[in-house]
Amino acid sequence: MQGTRVAYPRRWWRPSCPRHDRSAGDDRLGRHPRRPVHRQEHPVSTESTPGTAGPAKIRLRHLQLAKQQGRPFSMLTAYDQFSAQAFEAAGVEVLLVGDSVGTTVLGHTSTTSTTHQDMLTFTGAVARSVTRPLVVADLAFGTYESGPAEALRHGVELVRAGAEAVKLEGGAEITAQVRALVDAGIPVLGHLGFTPQSVNSLSGHRIQGRDEASARKLREDALALQAAGASAIVLELVPAAVAAEVTAALDVPTIGIGAGPRCDGQVLVWQDMAGLSGFRGKFVKAFADLRGQLEQAAREYRAEVGERAYPGPEHSFD
Repeated sequence: MQGTRVAYPRRWWRPSCPRHDRSAGDDRLGRHPRRPVHRQEHPVSTESTPGTAGPAKIRLRHLQLAKQQGRPFSMLTAYDQFSAQAFEAAGVEVLLVGDSVGTTVLGHTSTTSTTHQDMLTFTGAVARSVTRPLVVADLAFGTYESGPAEALRHGVELVRAGAEAVKLEGGAEITAQVRALVDAGIPVLGHLGFTPQSVNSLSGHRIQGRDEASARKLREDALALQAAGASAIVLELVPAAVAAEVTAALDVPTIGIGAGPRCDGQVLVWQDMAGLSGFRGKFVKAFADLRGQLEQAAREYRAEVGERAYPGPEHSFD
């Protein structure tokens, strides 16, 4: 059943079991240790949940504990070194290397154009740049739909690139893929509600779960993903009351985007959060005007170059 249509820009993203947390060090999948990077150190407290100073390294068990203690945690998309390090310095607990990189960085009009190679490239960039946040990577469109073997092969490659968990879209129909990944030691995040890779079959960007039947299906799919071993589930474009009900029904955390305040965590595309994209959807709050600041900086740079005011003596060599 179709939901209520939401006005989205064409460039919109697709934002994707504690017992299988293998995010520390090398593992049987052949992941190499990250190279050391220099950045601001984070204070470490004895508290092991996100939201305060927190642990030196965020792991899936910290998100689980955050849910149990009622402490919301934050997730942002990240695709490059400098944004990832800025979000790490801000204390953001989870970084999502989303296939939204195709529409926010690479100029595509749909996330279905993002390739697996794109995901490997940008996952590696983020993973090499940070140490504290949990790094999650999307399985791109066409890399898991045909079955568990395909999902496992691409999931392993993402882990080797630096991902500490992978995210994929779908409900009960993808539980075999989820089990295959989890059994191989790869933590999985599910993604329900509006699933951007299915934008065509969903007839556009529409709120999901507004009628009783679709809300019930959403809850059943969430429980099926949890039973298959998913460590957390993203809920996108879901009525707040429905998302709250699903969150209460699950033992694993939910992460909302356009799903109200009662999810265990929240995620936004970073360019929307920082006011760079110009997107002002109902569920988006811009916490800065980065686009305006960049435009003003570029305008002043252009003016000073045109007036030969820059570079000045202080920027020149003898």
